[in-house]
Amino acid sequence: MDRVEIRLDEPPRVANIGVGVHGVNGPHDIFRLTGLWQLHLYSYEAELILGGTVHRIRPGRVSLIPPGEEVHFHYRGRSEHLYAHLQLSDSGARHTVPVMQDVGADGPLLSALLRRGIAAMPGTPSKAAATAWAALWQVVELSAPERPGGGPPAIAAAMAHIEAHLAEPLTVPDIAQVAGVSHNHLTRLFRAETGTTVVAYIRRRRLERARHLLRASTLAIPAVAAAVGIPDLQAFNKACHRELGGSPRAVRTSDSPVYRRQSVQDQR
Repeated sequence: MDRVEIRLDEPPRVANIGVGVHGVNGPHDIFRLTGLWQLHLYSYEAELILGGTVHRIRPGRVSLIPPGEEVHFHYRGRSEHLYAHLQLSDSGARHTVPVMQDVGADGPLLSALLRRGIAAMPGTPSKAAATAWAALWQVVELSAPERPGGGPPAIAAAMAHIEAHLAEPLTVPDIAQVAGVSHNHLTRLFRAETGTTVVAYIRRRRLERARHLLRASTLAIPAVAAAVGIPDLQAFNKACHRELGGSPRAVRTSDSPVYRRQSVQDQR
């Protein structure tokens, strides 16, 4: 077995999380968990055999083993790893993950997440579940450095940059440089992956964020405009009419829970 499928639309239930110490009483262990996934982050050299496939354990590698599978470990002395035994949802989007993979530069982050889960488990299981969930997403992303819906890594990098800088001036050449591709190549990728241009995507994301801020907050309209990178109020008004179907004030008062609460208070 080389790869497994997991679903992460819901947080896991953490049955146990801790530091495992093996190889003390002998060089060989056979391990099986019924109904629980095994997540291991290693700091030693060994071998893991799963379904007849041999996986080399090395420091800085992580494994993910599905429930009910018999695992054979062959140690070379005292061996210590971080682990989490988890129950995962069987519904939601599927993510294919290698059984064993290198964590690379993400090792310190993954280790910190698991150790936070270990510290939280005795008194705050929900916090342990949250950190384990984050660790699992980190493991998924090791083998798929893409945006959540799939696609080239350059698209993921471009979209992440856009999301982090919506309040600032954004140009296609600058975004392409961050993504590590040419202007023209990024344009082609965006058209292929999203069906639209980079500029149109930025405009859509800015107005989606503006709609959220207008409806869910009491932030002043000029502040909303500045927060989404359209500080010119006339341009912001035109963009709202074009993309959201009305003026900023109309968007704010249409189906806005904040506005409804304010109206009730004003009537008292």
